[in-house]
Amino acid sequence: MAVDLSPIDAGLLAEIAGLHGMPAGAFNIRKDGELLRRSNTAFVDIETKTDNPGIDIHIKPGTKGETIYIPVIVTQSGLKDVVYNTFYVGEDCDVKIIAGCGIHNDSHEASEHDGIHSFYLGKNSRVVYVEKHYGQGEGTGERILNPVTNVYMEEGSSCEMEMVQLRGVTSTTRDTNAELGAGAKLVLIEKLLTHDKQVAVSNMNVQLNGDDSSVRVISRSVAQDDSVQIFNPLVTGNAACRGHVECDAILMGNAKVKAIPGIEAAHEDAMLVHEAAIGKIAGDQIVKLMTLGLTSEEAEQEILEDFLN
Repeated sequence: MAVDLSPIDAGLLAEIAGLHGMPAGAFNIRKDGELLRRSNTAFVDIETKTDNPGIDIHIKPGTKGETIYIPVIVTQSGLKDVVYNTFYVGEDCDVKIIAGCGIHNDSHEASEHDGIHSFYLGKNSRVVYVEKHYGQGEGTGERILNPVTNVYMEEGSSCEMEMVQLRGVTSTTRDTNAELGAGAKLVLIEKLLTHDKQVAVSNMNVQLNGDDSSVRVISRSVAQDDSVQIFNPLVTGNAACRGHVECDAILMGNAKVKAIPGIEAAHEDAMLVHEAAIGKIAGDQIVKLMTLGLTSEEAEQEILEDFLN
């Protein structure tokens, strides 16, 4: 059955999932707290939970090359939507999952979406996960997103997570938790831009429990105007493992950024490193681009886009 998308729905799906209409393959599209459309494949089965709002996604062992879409769009003002999505990834899989939430709010009432995602990766499986948050609308009502991501990785599995939030979200608190078994490898990439009086908090807790497990945390953020950002990652090495936490932020206007990278070693062969850098755009970078014909504003935008890509 075909689903006609309004211009607002189509625009939000394009922003958060790169979709122009309904995708092929397995997908679950949620709007204003209800299922809009779902599709399964021979290798991916999506079913509605019976105990909580949300879905269970079962990916069969050996599945390769599948892309699963699970975007959420919110256009109803005053809505607080909470959803629990659980991914069961079989052994020896190689899949991509595209998620995210777009909120359109033209009202004075707050709109909120809280997504709790849990991933269980089987042995030697690989997952690429992309999550984008986006807000728009002319109303004064807040656009609130509070995602929780839990990752449980078995032996030899790998996961790359790219979590992006660029403009439009009034308030967000992100909690990311991960437990890695032997030989598991995790990359967490966070890209964030806040402006006006927006507030963004990112908490991470990564437990390296197996020998030869590793994690790399990369944060790139831009804080503009009077916005506030807090980045609070913690990596704990409980085995012979490797961990690296890297935080770079650009500060503009009266914005504030607080970075608290933490590492804890509970094993003598744990190798953990953290670093953080916060600063403004260098004046010579602006001047150099202006000599190529860009205005000051264009040069600044070019630098920010390059920094966040």
